[in-house]
Amino acid sequence: MLSSSLVPLLMIGIYGGTFDPVHYGHLRPALEVQQWLGLEEVRFIPSGQPPHRDMPQASVPQRLAMLHAAIDDQPGFVLDEREVSRAGPSYMVDTLDSFSRGPGSAPLCLILGFDAFLGLPGWHQWQRLPELAHLVITHRPGGGHGTDSMPEALRELVEARQMALHELKNHRAGGLVFVPVTQLDISATKIRRWVQEGESVRYLMPDRVIQIIQQQHIYR
Repeated sequence: MLSSSLVPLLMIGIYGGTFDPVHYGHLRPALEVQQWLGLEEVRFIPSGQPPHRDMPQASVPQRLAMLHAAIDDQPGFVLDEREVSRAGPSYMVDTLDSFSRGPGSAPLCLILGFDAFLGLPGWHQWQRLPELAHLVITHRPGGGHGTDSMPEALRELVEARQMALHELKNHRAGGLVFVPVTQLDISATKIRRWVQEGESVRYLMPDRVIQIIQQQHIYR
């Protein structure tokens, strides 16, 4: 059963990833989710040891520097280093569990792209995630998010947990919403390859991030 509160609660967005490197395909959807849901913060949490993909090419200090440069001037965007500071695989269930769950703690909203959501059954202890946070699933406007393409476990999750956007603030966790966002078809893999080949990556990420890549010879 969803736990409720009489007073609407401020919420914090949780946005994980390798950010290798961070680019506008990460930043624009995060901004739109922040505005749609009225989030107090969006915490960008770079993965230390990603359990579902290869280790990032950029070092932890390099990825932190790029994230700092990308989000420092956006109110409410916060860099959270808890996963890179923690030993072992960066399981999201452990990350959510590490937040204070006291009476005054803000509800958490785990922000996931639609493709990541479809892969959720492969995550470590994924069934516990709705107990710790709301699930906010982003998708392309007009692209739809029908349940036909979902595994049965996810269809059941949507049927049991989906609610309206305005309802999230009345609950500590357990809700699921779909949010249409501007999805930019930008690939970190292509960015790394183009940097290696000496091609321009301008307009794919903030100029301050490009400067760090050039100054520190990242991906070369």
